[in-house]
Amino acid sequence: MVDAATARAQLASLTVAPPGTMAGYSRSRFTHWAEQGDRCDTRETVLRRDGQDVVRDAECRAVTGTWRSLYDGAVVTEAAEVDIDHIVPLAEGWRSGASAWDAARRKAFANDLRRPQLLAVSAASNRSKGDQAPDRWQPPDRSSWCQYGRAWTTVKAAYGLTATEDEKRMLGTMLDTCS
Repeated sequence: MVDAATARAQLASLTVAPPGTMAGYSRSRFTHWAEQGDRCDTRETVLRRDGQDVVRDAECRAVTGTWRSLYDGAVVTEAAEVDIDHIVPLAEGWRSGASAWDAARRKAFANDLRRPQLLAVSAASNRSKGDQAPDRWQPPDRSSWCQYGRAWTTVKAAYGLTATEDEKRMLGTMLDTCS
């Protein structure tokens, strides 16, 4: 994760543009939960990375563990109640430039374990977020705003995605919470 100063520089470099059309969008255009080796897909890899005391079965599925959801502070002990959030949602990526990408780049975006694009969070918080950008949805736990703003900005900058003026403004507000 980049520091706040780096995130501010990344935020300043984002190209401002209105949201693109959703024409042609489908989640299936972003191959997600790709194989990551050792019978584990991206979802199971993130569950292990973000959880504590995670025990997996022979097929790499999380059986037990504990996850703390960044967005709402909820502590979850059942893997079925944990969603893997795309910090920058796939639909938001589509609206801000991914519609022009090839299948390989969309797959990389949907399964990116190198950048802060994937995060285990409570299913309830992920579903309340949906595909909204930060100007329309913010994590209810304000103490997470700094990390969320840094992650969102890092992903948008890394993939050359655009941002709306309102989105950039709210990201600046989020980065203002960094100490």
